[in-house]
Amino acid sequence: MSIPPPPGPHQPQGPYPPPQSGPPQYPQYPQAPYGQQQPYPGPYQPWGQGYGPYPPPQPVNGLAIASLVLGLLCCLPGVGLVLGLIGLGQIRKRGERGKAMAVIGSVLSALGLALWVLVLATGGAADFWEGVKEGANDSSSLSLSTGDCFDTADGTLTGDLVSDVDVVDCAKAHDGEVFATYRLKGSDYPGDDSVGDSADRRCYALEDGYAMDGWAIPGDVDVYYFTPSSDSWDYGDREVACVFGNTTEGRTLSGSLRNDESVLDNDQIAYLHAAHVLNTALDTVPEAEYVEDDLPGYRQWADRVTTALGKQTATLRAHDWGPDRKKPVNDLVADLDKARAEWAKAAKATDADAYYAHYDKGSALLDPKRTVTARKALGLATTPPSYDDGGSGAGSGGSGSGMEV
Repeated sequence: MSIPPPPGPHQPQGPYPPPQSGPPQYPQYPQAPYGQQQPYPGPYQPWGQGYGPYPPPQPVNGLAIASLVLGLLCCLPGVGLVLGLIGLGQIRKRGERGKAMAVIGSVLSALGLALWVLVLATGGAADFWEGVKEGANDSSSLSLSTGDCFDTADGTLTGDLVSDVDVVDCAKAHDGEVFATYRLKGSDYPGDDSVGDSADRRCYALEDGYAMDGWAIPGDVDVYYFTPSSDSWDYGDREVACVFGNTTEGRTLSGSLRNDESVLDNDQIAYLHAAHVLNTALDTVPEAEYVEDDLPGYRQWADRVTTALGKQTATLRAHDWGPDRKKPVNDLVADLDKARAEWAKAAKATDADAYYAHYDKGSALLDPKRTVTARKALGLATTPPSYDDGGSGAGSGGSGSGMEV
């Protein structure tokens, strides 16, 4: 009996299976689900030969940042300088970033600190603060508007009043009333004399626009003005305020002196416009005191008055007056026609004596008292202004002939 050899590594351990018919059978491998990769067995290992992530950068020093911000803003320069120096020390010890910021912040803060010391030493800070207060103060002359009534700290209209003016109700007693404002031009301060001359000239010219009836202004009221100073000019002050005030020390104004288109009727406005034409011409009298000293100048003045009288009478005739006002105004126009004839003769006088003869007749016909009847009918002031001071009081428009109709 023969014994078969032991089975090899690829041989079955039992007897040989019986032969099978059909195609040969191959070993079946496990299938992975769709969409997945079957792991490939092999000798490769994951990458891991000692390389790690980059080390984190050093942080920026916070004091260096604060020092730079304070240096750029130029606020609290002393604090910015201290923070910059401390920040530099921390950067050296900790290895932090921000050295350039700390240096720049320290330099800018040092410059700002030096500037503040200079300003304080020269008094510039006090001047700047005063300018800020004046610009922000509602009681400054910069805030005064046409029609405002106000009081001053000491009750006078002289001196520096920029921050000592309080606006009050015009119905109550008050120290002054603003009747006009205007602004000066230019970048450089023109000087006290120039500013004063401008205010004197412009304020008297603007007076009639606010108080059309000069007769309604009390005799003890005159024109004052507030002007910029050389100091306030540097802070942008350019405004001139023209003011009515009492000439008697300690006396105040009562009620508003405004009488213009906003409070007058059409007849009153027409009469005052016509009267203003004549008053303007009368105020251009020559500077020479006597006719003999400047006969040509006085003849030219008489010619201007003649022209103004023609315009005045034409305006009065053209207006449609109310029934109770027509006759008084027409009677006044008749006197003005006679006055115009005399002034025309004075304008052609060949010598001083002839001039005086016609001038006296023409002036008598322009006596302000002759206008009282018409003014009363119109509801205007009926007390002629007094010119005891030579005609330079309020309502006269400056020095002139001393007549106002």
